[in-house]
Amino acid sequence: MQLTFTEMHAPTVGLAIQVDRQLYTEQSDFQRIDVFECEEFGRFLTLDGYMMLTERDEFIYHEMMVHVPLAVLGETVRKVLVIGGGDGGCVRELCRYPHIEHIDLVEIDERVVAVCREYLPTVACSLDDPRVHILYQDGLKYIRRIEDEYDLIIIDSTDPFGPGEGLFTMEFYGNCYKALRAHGVLVNQHESPFYKGDALACQRAHRNIVHSFELSRLFQAHIPTYPSGHWLFGFSSRGVHPVRDLKADDWNARGIETRYYNTNLHNGAFYLPNYVQRLLEKVEE
Repeated sequence: MQLTFTEMHAPTVGLAIQVDRQLYTEQSDFQRIDVFECEEFGRFLTLDGYMMLTERDEFIYHEMMVHVPLAVLGETVRKVLVIGGGDGGCVRELCRYPHIEHIDLVEIDERVVAVCREYLPTVACSLDDPRVHILYQDGLKYIRRIEDEYDLIIIDSTDPFGPGEGLFTMEFYGNCYKALRAHGVLVNQHESPFYKGDALACQRAHRNIVHSFELSRLFQAHIPTYPSGHWLFGFSSRGVHPVRDLKADDWNARGIETRYYNTNLHNGAFYLPNYVQRLLEKVEE
């Protein structure tokens, strides 16, 4: 018998992966958690049947979420908040910077952390770093009481429904603005602009962010197992510019070995295709 994992990206289009083994399944208090193993992508994590990451291509997502803002902000980043991201991928990349002193990881579902520690150790490998503090809380509620505390906030959320729905609202982004220090930056996963349903979610998130921040720009990456493979991220700040303020020489001097990110790609990632620009202009107006 052949086991296949299928995720529909649009009503008539989907991703199908032939599965060698199902390593784990659980219904937590918040969502269904599954870990599978396949030949092409290695182990992969799904939540409520939606692809979260694979061992083969997770580095693309996590490197872009972390190294883009760090190459801009440099050593001004001392304290970081990650909301979501219980798999530990963003934390792993953050821990490569010795000047970061404190990382708060706010994850609503502690079972995600436990499962990733056991079945995805190459992703969750830095969760025991002494700078990392894991808080099992609702990120929406947590951020409401924070003010002027973080240099960088990373929203490593699931899609804008289920447990992650509240992390795409105007109230949430406004609270993130309040929680950042004057030079701070917010980075968030921004969905795919390609399929109609995803494009609408992308527009809604962008509309809510531009109401909260003086500057908001989107950047892109190619992630094979995400819908359409074309994925967007948001970079929002009180004035720090993601391209003009890039400290390329400083970042390159650190000698951080990456598999996807580099400072040439950093600049190019902010130059979006016309259809994406038009999508964003509709809500910016």
